[in-house]
Formats: sequence, structure tokens, C-alpha cells
Amino acid sequence: MTDKKLTRRDTLVKAGGGAISLAAAMTLVNDTASADDTYSKNEIVQVASDFFGMTTAAVAQAVERIFSDLGRPNAYIKGEEGSGAFVVGLRYGKGMMYRKKFKNLRVYWQGPSIGFDVGANASKCFTLVYQIRRQEEIFQRYPGVEGSYYFIAGIGVNYQRTGRISLAPMRTGVGLRAGVNAGYLSYTRERDILPF
Repeated sequence: MTDKKLTRRDTLVKAGGGAISLAAAMTLVNDTASADDTYSKNEIVQVASDFFGMTTAAVAQAVERIFSDLGRPNAYIKGEEGSGAFVVGLRYGKGMMYRKKFKNLRVYWQGPSIGFDVGANASKCFTLVYQIRRQEEIFQRYPGVEGSYYFIAGIGVNYQRTGRISLAPMRTGVGLRAGVNAGYLSYTRERDILPF
């Protein structure tokens, strides 16, 4: 009888050890999958330079700065937008969000801005998206301080954040909009003419 108990105990210990090993292996696989779901600096530079019609060297300077601040994105949005301001401004855009292993998703964005700002522009917008888990999480309001804007190699960049999700829009285009303003962008499934 003692031999049977030892055998059962040994079996349970081995099964428990196997379950722990399996759990550790699954964690390792999930970590690897997460790394595989992000975009490398080279991937982003290539896609963004093709989109903007600029040299990879010019785009690489802006991407280098964003990667040093935020790391590797797990999605990006390619789109176009228009904006204008005389103290109070408006911005409207549309594009497609791309993620590895997900279907491309149409997105619209709009938002007001208030501050010392004058001008208008039409631009291409390439937005890096960080820490998004579900596709529909993009559909919310992202506050940003556009005065934190910087300009590298002909590309304007600013950051926006809601909770854990950060956005880094990169813009090039026709026109000039300069100044310090604060506002937000709301990302929606459908076009909305009201920016509020």
C-alpha cells in the first residue's frame, strides 16, 4: 500500500511539475508573440518614407526620436487631414489602421484646439500607435498639447495619450500652422462633422 501511495505522490509531483513547466513555456511564447506583434524601426521607416514620398534618411530622424521616447509601436495609421485655426482651430482626418495579424481598420478623427495659433494646412498623417490591445480601443478621445510639437527633417511630431495608449502622429504637408495650442483628437468609426 505504501508503494502505491508513493507512486501516486510521484505521479502528482511529476504532473504538477509538468503543469508549471507548461505555464512557463506559455508565458515565454506569449512574450515572444507580443514582440512579434510590434513594428521595428526599419519597418516603420520603410512604410513611412514610402507613404510620405521622402527619403528614408529624412524619415529615420523623426522615427529615431519617437522610438527613443516610446519604443516599438504595435499599430500605425496612414491617412490625410486638414486643419485651420485663428485662435480656435479644427482638425479633420481619415485613414486606415494597420496591425500585424489583424484586419485593417478605417478610422476618422476630428478635434478642436484653442490657443495662440494661426494658419491652415493639408497634410499626410502617419500615426504610430502604442499599447493597443483590441482594435476598438482606438475609438476614443486623445488629449495632447500641440505646443510640445517638434519638427525634424520636414516632419512635425507630437504625442497624445489616453490611459496606457499613446499616439505619435507624424505630419508633412502644404501650409503652415504655428503656435501653441491645446486640444484633443477623437477617433471614431464614422466621419463626424462636430469636433466635440
